[in-house]
Amino acid sequence: MKIYRSQSEVERDIKDEILVIEGDVKFECSISIEASIKVICGNINARNITARNITAWDITAGDITAGDITAGDITARDILYYAFCCVYKSIKCLSIKAKREIHHEPICLEGKLEIKEPEPNLSGKEVSVTLDGKTYRAKLL
Repeated sequence: MKIYRSQSEVERDIKDEILVIEGDVKFECSISIEASIKVICGNINARNITARNITAWDITAGDITAGDITAGDITARDILYYAFCCVYKSIKCLSIKAKREIHHEPICLEGKLEIKEPEPNLSGKEVSVTLDGKTYRAKLL
């Protein structure tokens, strides 16, 4: 597995304005590059992806902000796309929204768009628990 720990390490691997990713890769830093990304390993796993165009087979990410997305499957927390989002199989996310007024709704050719409900945040909530006839109140951290 190739691990990038700095912007300069990523820039050293850019040849002819293309970053070629072969095999597993991990980015342990934030990056901003003016280059195309060619993924030979077939999967992109990331916390946040910000790009003009993304073309990949599978994308698993926390947040995706992109101009155009073409993929086999997309699994993400939030997706913000410019005008068009198309996948071969399915999209699973908490939210998906177009940035542009004139846009096309997401297309899933062989699967479906699945908007999941976020996990409830119970922090700060009061709960009551009864044990052996006594009721205890507690506040969740």
